Order: sequence, then structure tokens, then C-alpha cells
Amino acid sequence: MKKILIATGNRGKLKEIQEIFRDLPFEFVTLNDLGITAECEETGASFEENAILKAKFYAEHINFKFPVVAEDSGILVDALPGQLGVKTKRFGLGAEASDEDWIQHFLEIMRPVPPEKRTARFVCCAALLMKPGEVKTFEGVAEGIIAETLEAEIYGGLPMSSCFRPVGYDQVYSALPSDVKHFVSHRGKAFGGVAGYLGGIYDKV
Repeated sequence: MKKILIATGNRGKLKEIQEIFRDLPFEFVTLNDLGITAECEETGASFEENAILKAKFYAEHINFKFPVVAEDSGILVDALPGQLGVKTKRFGLGAEASDEDWIQHFLEIMRPVPPEKRTARFVCCAALLMKPGEVKTFEGVAEGIIAETLEAEIYGGLPMSSCFRPVGYDQVYSALPSDVKHFVSHRGKAFGGVAGYLGGIYDKV
């Protein structure tokens, strides 16, 4: 069974990706499985650039022994133009803040924003590096609104999931059943594309 490295250290993202990939006939390994603690510097100007940077970084780290899939994602909040996006995890209190502190700081900044102006969209770009020079990217976007308070328990590593309510649903991300969330979410859409591509490869072997 061919190995594929899921190159993320974010426990919430990893859990979601593993759920999306659960039916694929590959052996998915993690950074922790391989004892990799190195972190890729996210210097890209877009989600796609950062996802490719990470895929290449970790592929080089394992000497291209097997394929690597990485991602970059974030939220674009219309009331805070240019402040989040690729800088989402560094916004406000910064990447070292706890999930609880980060989200409370964010909600406080959003507090004066009226309901009709709390629109936002999550974006995820997944990059799959099969071998040197061969990288495919898959993007997912989910439109929604920012709730005024946390409406579900904080999902470890993904604090925004407790206050982002996707269009067409009356529950925030982390309150949705996992299969529903993966259907509607930015990460579900992006990694659903990866899963479809990998499934097609397997069928041809």
C-alpha cells in the first residue's frame, strides 16, 4: 500500500483530512509518525503559494520517498479587509495564542459589526506533490457569516469553526455532523478533490 504524508501539524485539520481520506486505499502517515518537527515558513502571497511551499518543504525533508499533501487555509472577513486571509493564524494575538484566547480576541474585534456586515468566506488550497516537479492543487471555498458568540465547543486547532455559520445552515461548522461539514466546508471541498484524484490514480494501477 503506497504511503502518503499528510503534512500538517494542526490537530484539527489533520483529523478532518483523515476523515475525508478514510476510504482511500493508501497508508496515510503524519509528521508525528515520522518524527518531523520542522516547520515551513509561510512566505507565499496566496493560499496556493503557501500550500505548494509546504508540500515541497516536507517532500524535500523526506527525500521524496513518497507523495506529500499539504494545505493552506484561512478566512476572509468582509468587515476586516486585508487583515486575515493568509495571515489568519497570525492575526490579533498571533499564532502562539491559545484557541480560546485567539477566538475571544477576534470576537471582541467583531463585536461592533452589525449582523448584515458579518459576511465571510473560508478558503482552502490543498497541494498534492506526487514526485519532484509534479504538484497538483485543489481549492475549496465556503461562504458564511460570523456569529456574534461561540455557538459550539471549540474544535481543537480550528477555533473559527465555533463561530462560522455556512450559508444555508443554521449551525456553525463545529456543530455540524462531520459528513455534512466535509460536504459544505472549504477543507472538505479541497480535500474531496484530492481524494477523487487519488482514487482515480488507484483505479488505474
